[in-house]
Amino acid sequence: MKILIADDEAVSLRMLQKTLERAGYEVTAVSDGREAAEELCRPDGPRLALLDWVMPQLDGPGVCCTVRRKRSQRHVYLVLLTSKSSKEDIVEGLESGADDYLIKPFDPGELKARLHTGTRILELEDNLLEAREDMRYKATHDSLTSLLNRGTILELLASELNRKQCDKSSISIVLGDLDHFKLVNDTHGHIVGDEVLREVARRMLGSVRSYDFVGRYGGEEFLVVLNNCAVEKAVDRAEEIRKAIGGSPIRTTHGPIPITMSLGVYVRGPSDTLPLEEILCEVDRALYTAKSAGRNCCHLGSASQT
Repeated sequence: MKILIADDEAVSLRMLQKTLERAGYEVTAVSDGREAAEELCRPDGPRLALLDWVMPQLDGPGVCCTVRRKRSQRHVYLVLLTSKSSKEDIVEGLESGADDYLIKPFDPGELKARLHTGTRILELEDNLLEAREDMRYKATHDSLTSLLNRGTILELLASELNRKQCDKSSISIVLGDLDHFKLVNDTHGHIVGDEVLREVARRMLGSVRSYDFVGRYGGEEFLVVLNNCAVEKAVDRAEEIRKAIGGSPIRTTHGPIPITMSLGVYVRGPSDTLPLEEILCEVDRALYTAKSAGRNCCHLGSASQT
């Protein structure tokens, strides 16, 4: 665990540093409050700190106020060290943003115990943040393929449509459906079918740009949102996806399985005001046309605009 110690008395600073290093901490030692605040406010700065009350540039409570104001992403556990012992001083220190208060001279065992308390609190916060992020991910992503789920991809598409209408730029929507996927499940079983879907998802992500969106729209249907993609490029981009899927058989536990995808494409240009529901109908019609044309191909919807 990284810890910052701040004290303008050189002897006290060295003694405290040695004590903490022997206890296993990675110590950053500074001699004034301004430097302490700068270190603690860095994104990768220490999250545990021992701050002397009286320091040049900025005192301990001032450091606490600065850190609380500037670093809001993750908690920094701040302990004030001082010879002041009145209740008014304690209240002032805690109201400045300090988490704990230790009166000099302090017992090394008590110091370690208080730091252990701080470490446990930081670990609890990390666990809560991790759990919250895990819940957010599960709420927005498909559990099988790890792609965006239907609700999230449609929400992002609606947001992008609104944004593109304001800045008068184009956006392309691609709806892809795996050809004869039911045959894969019927022949090899659903476990192998899941392997195919996961690999298809991986290939689709690898065939789009980092600022495009890919979501699982249905069982074997996938929706792709191609940002800033005009009509003259849309089919080429869809062809890249198609080739990525069908270019080589998918390796599974039952051996390689060839798979292809049919894709419908719709481009909403700068002058297009078609709402989301009608766009989805248009791209679905384009996909149906691609299926009717023999599958393993792309079709641009007739209503697409430049």
